[in-house]
Order: sequence, then structure tokens, then C-alpha cells
Amino acid sequence: MPCVGDWLNSPLSIVQGIFAQNAPNSDWEKKVTEYFKEKLKENNATNWVPSLNDVPVHYLKPNSLVKFRCMVQDMFDPEFYMGVYETVDPNTNARVLHFGKYRDVAECGPQQEIDLNSSQTVTSERQTFYCVPVPGESAWVKEISFLTEPAYTSASQARVSPSTSYTPSRHKRSYEEDEDMDLHPSKQKEQHVGKSCCWGIVVLVGGDIHGCVEPKRLETEASAGHHVISPNCSPPLDLNFPLPGEKGPACLVKVYESWESFKVNDVLEVFGVLSVDPVLSIVNSEERDSSSLDPMECMDTAEEQRVHSPPASLVPRIHVILAHKLQHINPLLPACLKEEESKTCEFVSNFMSELSPVRAELLGFLTHALLGDSLAAEYLILHLISTVYGRRDVLPLGKFTVNLSGCPRSGAFTEHLYRLVQQLVPASYHLRMSIESMNQARFIPHKDYTANRLVSGLLQLASNTSLVIDETQLEQGQLDTAGVHNVTALGNLITWQKVDYDFNYHRMEFPCNINVLITSEGRSLLPSDCQVHLQPQIIPPNMEEYMSSLLTAVLPSVLNKFRIYLSLLRLLDYSISDEVTKAVEEDFVEMRKNNPESVTADDLHKMLLVARFLSLSAGQTTLSRERWLRAKQLEALRKARLQQQKCVNGNEL
Repeated sequence: MPCVGDWLNSPLSIVQGIFAQNAPNSDWEKKVTEYFKEKLKENNATNWVPSLNDVPVHYLKPNSLVKFRCMVQDMFDPEFYMGVYETVDPNTNARVLHFGKYRDVAECGPQQEIDLNSSQTVTSERQTFYCVPVPGESAWVKEISFLTEPAYTSASQARVSPSTSYTPSRHKRSYEEDEDMDLHPSKQKEQHVGKSCCWGIVVLVGGDIHGCVEPKRLETEASAGHHVISPNCSPPLDLNFPLPGEKGPACLVKVYESWESFKVNDVLEVFGVLSVDPVLSIVNSEERDSSSLDPMECMDTAEEQRVHSPPASLVPRIHVILAHKLQHINPLLPACLKEEESKTCEFVSNFMSELSPVRAELLGFLTHALLGDSLAAEYLILHLISTVYGRRDVLPLGKFTVNLSGCPRSGAFTEHLYRLVQQLVPASYHLRMSIESMNQARFIPHKDYTANRLVSGLLQLASNTSLVIDETQLEQGQLDTAGVHNVTALGNLITWQKVDYDFNYHRMEFPCNINVLITSEGRSLLPSDCQVHLQPQIIPPNMEEYMSSLLTAVLPSVLNKFRIYLSLLRLLDYSISDEVTKAVEEDFVEMRKNNPESVTADDLHKMLLVARFLSLSAGQTTLSRERWLRAKQLEALRKARLQQQKCVNGNEL
């Protein structure tokens, strides 16, 4: 039986064994998936698999099993590849059947040739997703995810035994090195003659590259790397991260089964075979040189080839064996809370039993963060556990954008408040609104038809990302056309929880689920579901020192409980019984009788929303009379505060 090192270090050898036993029967593919699915269920085996989120690609063994937590940033066109192919030895006429699945480079001996006319050849289809690390993923998520992975032993060397081409001293291959490979192809040809042959586009035979017939668009993604004529004419490769300053690898994720269930902006965890073969770059370069002789033979532009086939050292390939959507990315929670597994149920029940003190501690923590304002802290908790749980026609249900007005004009307050939020939620982004940023930033993703890719924007975010918008630094000025479009996009995101991606000739709606918190001096220029005016009870002389001391005073174990609390509660189901629904309706009628002008249907909707999140914040999945009354009380206090501020200032905030 294969040991743990085999399926981690050499998954293709496992696939080869299953293929040899079952080919040409098509069941071999299903058996491969079942084999790895069972292996990953054993004793937290998923933690044994090295992650591209934590380990630089040059430390990982090529063709080993890896995992990647990522967001789908773009989908490329489907591609055909040779799923099964046959090689023949010209001298002995001996024939061998091979599988092409999970590979960019075919296994082929020095005396073998691929028989393109073989009746055994099977053409299959796969989908390529361009995936990036989850935008705005918090540092604590990465740290905890990394710490949950045990130290590697001799049975698992996929991470600590890089090949001779990938030594630890090379922290990454530079652009110059990749360009040198493209400029001097003979260097790589000599390394790979007689070892392997590229299939689909080209075959390496005796040191020469010969063209082959491709099943689709003269492309099966056997090539990678961008064409470089001289070191000065190729701009740096744009990895297309949605947010500025993001780090981590972008990957071309090749999915073989059920790819129709994945879509742009989905957050996935994939397990697959890492492909970083340097031969890909030279193959792509030679192919472009040959295709340039006859433009009709190549349908892709040079820019499209550069984007879709980047150097494997910069954008590695993952050939997916198993993949699934993630409900959340909080490493402190079980991966799937919907499953009725005993461990999951036990985890949830244990945490719910201590929910009340956790909520009280979190309320106290946020009260201090909001300068002693406990009412604002209550609403901030409700905001942080809010989520879009459904849609009625175009109306998103469950969104709860809070405008925290009355914030100090000093940008230090919002900056430090964001840092605290960042320590609580798995993914977030701080958007500092200014005339310059509105006019210059790219908020809306758009389609680049020359490169045939979706160019990312700031609003291409994963579900449940916390977006903190700071209006306190906004000065008077003139918005240009781009600025107006960006402000409109923010308004649509808040109101409809959607972003209209720009496809030049039309716009396409992409629904989203983003928690938006707006800080401002007066009432925000942007729409919101709830305005809470901050009433500081404390004016610290040094804001940075005050906010920093809050975090240092919280024990790591307590901070982790806050993180579990906020992530877990937004995943709970919620309902209102018929009896309570009738009581709420009667209560609303009475409220309308007493003061018809001040109580509207919108107020009822807001109170029901507050009641929903109040109930969930207490661990209750149904609305009780007590929570309904508490929601009414909170709303009355919030409105009274706004009215008081309006009277003081003489205008509405």
C-alpha cells in the first residue's frame, strides 16, 4: 500500500497506478478522486498538505500535492487536452498508453513518440480559473492557518525537499531570470531532451521542437511564459490582484470536474498537483516564433498569450483533484458548519453554551474602541454579524450598512478603529475617500478584450468582506467622470449589494455580500441602512496609544473567541414564528395609531432587521418578545440621539 509520502510527494504515481489497473475503462478517473478524498479524511490529513498561501512556491516540490485557499478572479475559455494518449517506439513498435490528466507536460521516453493518430487517444475538456489569494485576508487568518499545519516528518517531504531547480536560497525567480530563459532557449532544451515531451502544442524530440495538431484553438495550455524579444520591451507581469499591496501567489487552477458550479468571486479551497515545469516557458516562446510565420495559425494575440500563459515560476499551475467552495475562511471554525458531523455539532454546542459572556466581553471591548459609546458598540456588533441571507427580486435581504457619524475629523480614529475590526474579521479593506482616490482608483472590474481577461477593481471582493469607508478626510473638490462612476458604484454596492462589471459594450451585474461600515463627521454622502451618531465619553490625549492598549489588553484566547463569535453567528439560520409575526404586526399598528408620521414601513423593516441580529447575537435563532422590545428600545435611543444632534446643529446629520 502507498504510504503518506507517496500521495503527498508523488500524487501522479498514485494516479499512474490507478490508471494502469483500470485503463482504458473511464472509471479510473472516478477512482482517483475517491482515493484522494478518502486520504484527506484521515486524521486531519488536509493539514499535512502544504499550502501555497503559506509556503513560497520555490520551497515546494514540483508535481507534489498542494492546496490553495483562493478567490476566482477570472475564468478563461475552456480548453481541450489529450486525456489519454499513446506512445510508440519506432524501433520496436512497442506501444504504451499514458494519461494526460493533471499534467502540462507528457511523460515520454527518449525513444518514444506520441502517436497522434492512435485510436486510443481520448480528447477531454477542462476549465482554467485565474485565482488569487482572498482579497484583504487578515494576517491572523494566515498565521493561524499556518500554525495548524504540523511540522513535516520524513513521511511528508513535499515542503522541505525542493528539487534541484528550486533551492531554498532562491526566494523567487526574478523576471530577469525568466526572460533569460526565453532569450536562451537552448539552456532549457538541453535539460529536458530525453526526459519529457510537451503534448498538445509541441513535442520535444531529440532536442528539437516540432509542432503537433491541437484539438482546439491551437492551444491546450501546454505552454506558458510571456514572449520576450529584449529585456527592455516586456513590462512587468500584472498579477491582477483586486486590492493594492496584496501579496501571495496567483495561480492558474485547472478544474476537470463540475467546474460549472464555480463562478467568478467564489472562494475555493483546491487540492491538486503543482505544475511549475520550466520547460513551459521555452515551449511557449518557440511556439510564438513559429506561429508568427503564419498569423492565421494563431488566434491569440501576443498580449493574450502573455496573460493566459505567464511564467510558471510566477503563476504556478494547479491541476485540481478535489475542490470545494468555502462557507468562510475563519481557520478557528470547522470548514463546513452545515454538515451534521459529531465534531462540528459538538463544537457549535460548546461555543453556544458560553456565548453570553463572550458577547458581554466583546461589547465592552467595542465600547472602549468607540470611546465609551455603548449604543454605537451594540450597533457595531449587529453590523459585524450581518449578512445577505437571500434576495427578493432585486432587494438584498439582511444587509446592514452602518454610518457611524460624529467621528473625529482626525484620520487616526478611523484608522485605528479599522485595525481593531481587522483583528476580528477574516477579510477587510480600508477605503479612504478623497477626491483624488475617487478620481484615480479603479473600483469596477472591466473586460480587456485585447488580453481577453477581466481586469480587477477594488470592489471585486469575496463574500463577507468588511469594507470600512472613511469619509472624515474628504475635502471639497471636483469629481471627474471616473470619480462619479466610482461613487455610483459604491452606492449600488451598499443599496443593492451588486457591482456592475464593465464589459465595454454592456454591463453585467455581479451580486455580492459586503459588510460596509462608513465613518463620517456628519451624515454620509453615501446611502446607509442605519445612521448611528457617535457620542464619545472619553477623549484620549493620544489616540494611537489608547487604541493600541486595547488590543494588548485582550488575551489571545479571548480575541479568538471574538473571531469565532462573529463568524459563527452570521452562518446560523433564523426564523420568526407565526405567533410572533402576528404580535409584531399588532404592535406596529398600535405604533402607527399613536404616531403615524414618525413610524413608517421602512422603520418596521429596520426594527425587524435589528431584532434579527439582536437575536442571533444572543445565540437565539428565533425572534422572542423580549428581543423585539429590546430592538424597539435601541431604535428609539438611536433616533432620539439623531434628533438631539439635529436640534443642536440646526440641520440634519
